[in-house]
This record gives sequence, C-alpha cells and structure tokens, in this order.
Amino acid sequence: MLRLIALVVSIGLADSANPSTIAPALYLAAGDRPRRQLIQFTVGVFVVYLAGGAAVALGPGRVLLALVPHPGPTARYIVETIAGAVMLIAAGFLWRDRGSLAHRELPAPAVEGRSSALLGVTITTVELPTAFPYFAAIAAIVGSGFGPGRQLILLVLYNVCFVLPLIVIIVTLTVAGDEAERLLARTRDLLHQHWPTLLAGAALLAGLFVVSLGATGLVSGGHGSVARISRRVRRILSH
Repeated sequence: MLRLIALVVSIGLADSANPSTIAPALYLAAGDRPRRQLIQFTVGVFVVYLAGGAAVALGPGRVLLALVPHPGPTARYIVETIAGAVMLIAAGFLWRDRGSLAHRELPAPAVEGRSSALLGVTITTVELPTAFPYFAAIAAIVGSGFGPGRQLILLVLYNVCFVLPLIVIIVTLTVAGDEAERLLARTRDLLHQHWPTLLAGAALLAGLFVVSLGATGLVSGGHGSVARISRRVRRILSH
C-alpha cells in the first residue's frame, strides 16, 4: 500500500504542474473576490477530475480486474513500470517541443459573468480525455487488486495532489496580504516563460521514481518475478 501511495503522490504532484489549471487560477487571483473565486474553481476542478477517475477505475477498470481477479506482484510491478515509462515519454515530448510550446499563450479565461466553479468544471472536462499521467496512475491503482474503497481513497489522494498548487495560491492570498499580488504576478510570468521546461522536469522526476519502484519490485521484491518471466519466455520460445 505504501509503495502505491508513493506512486500516486509522485504522479499527482507532477501532473499538478499543469498550466491549464494554474494559469486560470492565477488570473482569478488578480480579479474581484479572488479567494472565493479560487475556492470555487478548485472545487470544480477537484470534483470533475475525481469523478472522471472514479468512473474509469470503478467502471472499465473493475471489468478488466474481473478478468484477472488476483493480480500477482509481477503484474503490479509491470504496471508500475509502464506507468513510469508513460511519464518519461511525456517528459521527452515536452522537452523536445519546449521552444514552440513556450511561445503559446497560456489560457486567460473570460470570467466576467461566469461562475468560477463552472470554469473549473469546463476546463477539467476538456482536459480529462488527454490526462495521460492520471490514466497511468489509475492503471496502477486498478492493477493493485485493492477493493473499491481503497481505490477511491487513492484517487482522492491523487486529486488532492493535483489541486495542491491551487490550494497554495489560496493560502498565499490569505496569508501574504498586500504582497500576494506581487508574488502571484511573478509566478504568472515565470509560468508563462518556462512552463514546458517546468512540466517536463516534474514529469521526468516522477517518471524516474515510478520506474524505479516497479523495477526494484521486479528485481528484488517480486518473489522470483524475474525468474518466472524468464521461464515463461523460454517456454514460449521453445514452442
């Protein structure tokens, strides 16, 4: 359970460096009633992301799990390794295209007359189908073989990590007083200039950590996982 918590937290924190949610939050922080607007926006993002993940994990995920009702350590470690590899591939694409991506304008939402909660719901609904880090974490959660209750707890933990930057912005507005606007403006400028590099770095660190979890499990903690895989490969080749 602890290794899966570490996996979920690491991917969730990497996924949280998401300009699609942070940039609108920073614009809301500079508007009227910023704390109220940000809280509503954060709740909207959290609810949709959690509901979408739960629908996948407890819907199609439960169907797939029913086909393999008791996944062994080998299967779980392989899923963890694949989840980390997905993060590394995403980091590679972000790093490769960082120059062109940095010239793209970050989303500046039109919030006049709109509910910030609805804004969070809309943005997250659009982003969810391409949330590959989230799907990698969901695959690891489903492959763990835990029951729906524990899976839901892990999904909640992931989503708390995902909205953590938004919570930090809310806390900054609360405790920083007059300095909050200056601090958040500098953060917005930094995000605008370097978000592809920052996101690639976060994905790289999370990917390396998750791959190491899966690989070390296969090598040392899988109760003969490597030996079993080798025997299966030799058996297939012999036929």
